[in-house]
Amino acid sequence: MFAERQLKINRFGQNIAFSVRVFMPVQQDGAWGCRYEIDWPDRPRAGEMFGIDSMQALLHAMQAVGSELYASDEHAQGILRWTDEGGGYGFPVPRIVRDLLMGDDAKYL
Repeated sequence: MFAERQLKINRFGQNIAFSVRVFMPVQQDGAWGCRYEIDWPDRPRAGEMFGIDSMQALLHAMQAVGSELYASDEHAQGILRWTDEGGGYGFPVPRIVRDLLMGDDAKYL
């Protein structure tokens, strides 16, 4: 594992913690792949993004995580948290979903 972040879902006044993990990029068949996992409490997900080099693969994996978080029902319901309510999740997103950013994410990403 390369990096991990804890997020929370607030359901019925209880915070349910779950992890987001990004793994070290690995060179494969002339490209680079970077795995990620989102341990949603009811639907764990894993994926892998690719790039020309390790930096691009890492960026694509981080953007995939950010896109999934911002496209989630939990985000739409306002129950997904990293730190402060409405502060964002600290993951970059591709240009096509930047209009969904909130809080510090909207200011700095």
